[in-house]
Amino acid sequence: MIEYRNVTKVFNGGVTALNNINLKIKKGEFVSIVGQSGTGKSTLLKLLTLEERPTSGRVIFYKTDLDEISKKELPFHRRRIGVIFQDFKLLLTRTVYENVAFALEVAGVKSDEIKKSVSQILNIVGLERKLNSYPHELSGGEQQRVAIARALVHHPEILIADEPTGNLDIINTWEIADLLLKINKLGTTVVLATHDKETVDRLGKRVVGIDDGRIIRDQEKGKYMI
Repeated sequence: MIEYRNVTKVFNGGVTALNNINLKIKKGEFVSIVGQSGTGKSTLLKLLTLEERPTSGRVIFYKTDLDEISKKELPFHRRRIGVIFQDFKLLLTRTVYENVAFALEVAGVKSDEIKKSVSQILNIVGLERKLNSYPHELSGGEQQRVAIARALVHHPEILIADEPTGNLDIINTWEIADLLLKINKLGTTVVLATHDKETVDRLGKRVVGIDDGRIIRDQEKGKYMI
């Protein structure tokens, strides 16, 4: 499904974020990318969404070399990938329902289809009773659930979670981790970037360790070790 082939990323100023990365992620996998801040985790994920391009090497997504995707094709490609972040990026003046629906509205989806999809997704993330609430009325964990619902509402093939629990307490962190496992069991490939040792150990899924832009460990059922 996803393959990094000899990928190197060097930023202006000569800073090497990724150094000869080779990595395969299969459809339906749950993979934790671990490492300290600044080791290249986020850059690795941004290559999938084409926020960044490799300096050398190739990134393959469903047999397509991402370097060959045109600007015209870019919106369609990005709709195949759901992304959630440490900061929730919610629209503060919109309700839970409106925040999730917005992702479909900008894609031109019909209103009856939006209503059906949003209802289904809010049920999956456990927010069906909060659809009329505003972000300031929600806990941090609930706000992250809204962000996850928004990322999932267009049924992406892969969910990228970039430090999604960085602003949460331990209870909400584990609830979000359990939700990501649930989403994965429903068939969505999940790639989690984190430096949260307890969460990674609790998940018990594949762990890929990165340090100084290089993969130093890849374990099928691993723990956080750098």
